[in-house]
Amino acid sequence: MSKHVYKGFEPKWYKEEYPKNSYRAVFRWGDPHFHKYIKESLYEIIKDSFKMTDEDFKQYTSNLGIDEIKLKKPCKLDKKHLEFFKKIVGKDFVRTDDYSRASVAYGKTMYDILRMRKKILDNVPDAVIYPSEKEQIQAIVEYCNKNKIPLYVYGGGSSVTRGVEPVKGGISLDMRLRYNKVISFNEIDQTITVQTGMSGPDLEKHLNNAVTEFNAKRAYTCGHFPQSFEFSSVGGWVVTRGAGQNSTYYGKIEDIVLSQEYATPKGVVKTTKYIREATGPSLDQIMMGSEGTFGVLTEVTLRVFRFMPKNRKRYCYMFKNWETAMEATREMMQCECGYSSVFRLSDQHETKFMMRLYGISDTVFEKALAIAGYKIGEAALFLGFSEGEKGFAKNVRKKIGRIARKYKGFPLGGWVCKSWEKGRFNDPYLRDSLQDFGILTDTIECTVNWSNMEAVHQSVRKVCVAYKDAICITHLSHAYPQGANLYFIFFCKMSDPEEFRKYHASILDAIQKSGASMSHHHGIGKMFGPWLEGYVGKNEYEIYKVLKKHFDPNNVMNPGGTLGLDLDEKDKRKLK
Repeated sequence: MSKHVYKGFEPKWYKEEYPKNSYRAVFRWGDPHFHKYIKESLYEIIKDSFKMTDEDFKQYTSNLGIDEIKLKKPCKLDKKHLEFFKKIVGKDFVRTDDYSRASVAYGKTMYDILRMRKKILDNVPDAVIYPSEKEQIQAIVEYCNKNKIPLYVYGGGSSVTRGVEPVKGGISLDMRLRYNKVISFNEIDQTITVQTGMSGPDLEKHLNNAVTEFNAKRAYTCGHFPQSFEFSSVGGWVVTRGAGQNSTYYGKIEDIVLSQEYATPKGVVKTTKYIREATGPSLDQIMMGSEGTFGVLTEVTLRVFRFMPKNRKRYCYMFKNWETAMEATREMMQCECGYSSVFRLSDQHETKFMMRLYGISDTVFEKALAIAGYKIGEAALFLGFSEGEKGFAKNVRKKIGRIARKYKGFPLGGWVCKSWEKGRFNDPYLRDSLQDFGILTDTIECTVNWSNMEAVHQSVRKVCVAYKDAICITHLSHAYPQGANLYFIFFCKMSDPEEFRKYHASILDAIQKSGASMSHHHGIGKMFGPWLEGYVGKNEYEIYKVLKKHFDPNNVMNPGGTLGLDLDEKDKRKLK
């Protein structure tokens, strides 16, 4: 439980454990025993922004979703198909009950959550299958292709792009229950091979405990920590080209993956195990980002790194404005002194939020900032940490500090970074708390170059705040010498799913018009699919279509708009 002491009125936050077979059990984020709600200072900002009073927070305005799920869509699969699947995985691991089917129907975009709150389940699978071995998955893919049964995969369910939604019914492979084992660990090569349903915490636990579990000489880490870390799967990271919050040092997932194995309608596809090759186009890179449209990722081998948390060096600086902060952070990335692990810069709007969220407001630091001429509402907060070998981590911190001081960055020490670390995986819980009162919050991100960063920032933010009383805050959380990502978080009063879909589409339009990428690490799924061809180009998009036709000629793998591959122009226009 996240606890905040309110001096005045405290909203009626929902703090109960939700019923196990309820809608809330599906759409709510994470641990059923953990609740998080905003601090009182942020509550005051929310009220002011949306012209609300304490009265508006005495009763819920959105459906809490605590009713038991009851579907009006029966399983349409022929009995012979269900019997085949039961022979493959066991009768207890083929389920057609309402809750099992609903539990894998949606991901975690607000479009999904708003629909669930209104008991709208547009698309559910006919059956959910829980595999335990890759041979089972291979047999299921072959059978589905032969009988033209749509096949979807549910890893951790944290998709914010409608990546897992079973638009065409069929079956969904739920990888969480049984498909989560370590296959091999190789300390000499510093690699681990796992089944793709393994969660982030389980992977990290295995690696941190390598000495006792694998008789290794030291502890290891994967270095991949997305905000969805606690409730996302290794397979999901790979097929969406995900990024962790420490990616500036460790790399995005495509930098960490060494080899992959897929079960496709064309048969098994397995990539080689070597870190670099000059043997034609990279099959690894072709398969990553395919989001289940070519086949099911069954095994993945990852590079691992020495786990040395004692060497971590934290730092935090306040810059007088966003423009100066961008110049400083660009130099930090281009000075060739090594890279930070976490590297995060908040714009002036997010900085105001961060000051309250992470405990800087109403402290001696805020008073010192004011005396030094750093105005809240204009200033930009940078935080990060370096890790690795002790001398390396120390030198990166030293160089970062030197550049920060050059641009008149005000040092706030490492404790702000520690505060951020404590809450970095549980901020998504706030979405549920706020939506109970009709306040929506969601995220969208894109890749930019340093040269067009501010133009993209301004144009996309303009569209985000065009909706009545909407709030938009932005940060840079993955950086490179040539550019970075921009991560937009928006808040507005909204409860209608279709209204949200149109609002979200307007932001995607703005990103495409700005010239930024359509996604840095969230993937494309079905929600972003209509924009993909316009982003990569018509001729280039034809390559994706050719690959799809080769691997999946019957279109049984994640059909219904994933990557936009089976949408005609009329469908694309309708969804934009």
